[in-house]
Amino acid sequence: TKDMIVSGGENIYSVEVEAALYEHPSVLEAAVIGIPDDRWGEAVHAVVFLKSGRTASDEELVHHCHALIANYKCPKSVSFVDRELPKSGAGKILKRELRAPFWEGRERMIN
Repeated sequence: TKDMIVSGGENIYSVEVEAALYEHPSVLEAAVIGIPDDRWGEAVHAVVFLKSGRTASDEELVHHCHALIANYKCPKSVSFVDRELPKSGAGKILKRELRAPFWEGRERMIN
């Protein structure tokens, strides 16, 4: 399946947003997911694990993305985690695990 977020009728590919985030010197790992948004259906959300000893604010990362990709593709929100992102045995980030808390209690979840 294509890793895609549909926000306000626009198709946004997570990999493109992640590539922009990975260009930031403080980012070690990044996963971009769609979270519920009452107006747009889904909103672009980034989950970020920073390199040891590095810092970055959510505003800084969003601003960084604005310089590299179209505004509508940029994260609307960022959350920071203090450990590596969950991965499958093959080393693929388990986005379903990252997405689940945001969609809890909703009738449908977009995978």
